[in-house]
Amino acid sequence: MFAMGLIAGIFGIIASIIALMVGGVDAAFSSSGTSSITGLGISALIFSILGIVASALTKSKPKLAGWLMLVSGVGGVISISMFYILSGVLFVVGGFMGILSKKKPDPQQNVAA
Repeated sequence: MFAMGLIAGIFGIIASIIALMVGGVDAAFSSSGTSSITGLGISALIFSILGIVASALTKSKPKLAGWLMLVSGVGGVISISMFYILSGVLFVVGGFMGILSKKKPDPQQNVAA
């Protein structure tokens, strides 16, 4: 789950940078001088960073990390669609792995004091 989240986050950052470049070119050639693709690229970058933070939480809090990865995958796909498809799939699969995982009980906690 950690590796999937990290790889998805790295590819998501690359995809969001590509989307930012496309948005910059669109803004340069549009008559208004602005582009909505730039804002969507920034939101995808934020979702990618959130996914990397979630992958760092996989050992200590797997359920929370799973939910954050799921949000990152869905939010990134909504933001920049096909640019984010690889990262989105990896985040969603890793997120479901975290949500559906059963945390092993710590044998040290069961010892009566």
